[in-house]
Amino acid sequence: MGKGRLEAFTDGVMAIVITIMVLEMRVPQGTDFAAVQAAIPIFLAYVLSYVNVGIFWNNHHHMLHAATRVDGRVLWANLFLLFWMTMVPFVIRWIDEAGITVLPVAAYGVVLAMAALGYTLLEWALIACSGQTETLAAAVGKDVKGRLSLGIYVAAIPLAFVSVWIAIALYVFVALIWFVPDRRIETVMKRVG
Repeated sequence: MGKGRLEAFTDGVMAIVITIMVLEMRVPQGTDFAAVQAAIPIFLAYVLSYVNVGIFWNNHHHMLHAATRVDGRVLWANLFLLFWMTMVPFVIRWIDEAGITVLPVAAYGVVLAMAALGYTLLEWALIACSGQTETLAAAVGKDVKGRLSLGIYVAAIPLAFVSVWIAIALYVFVALIWFVPDRRIETVMKRVG
């Protein structure tokens, strides 16, 4: 089957996730600098989450660009990824209400790790889908950056119980290594096309 509906659905869900994240942010309670200063941690959590959602969406877009078709496995893998993406606003709200504390920060790592796992499962399902194995598999390669990111997210979860700042630094680190778009798929597509 074609990939158009999958792309459109994913784009819609990602747009809703970003919208919900910003709607969940509370306006500062006052007009002085202290009120604005109190809102800075949640604003920074929003910025990190916005970047993370953008990274997943950007890479999803490139990966589907290399795909020619989808099947049932791809649809379910995509839904698994999207489920975890929709949990991002929930953990952001939890961080907002509970503060930068152990359980919400660890839960943020669980959501990011599960989204990264979902992305990996989607990648595998697309490669396994008949008719596109060579192009997409060549573009993905060993996916060292993807595996490294998943490993860092998983490591950050228990490290949040040692120090929330170590976990947050790891979440920021992963975002930074993905901030520059991954060119593997574009490079292979130029050679093929």
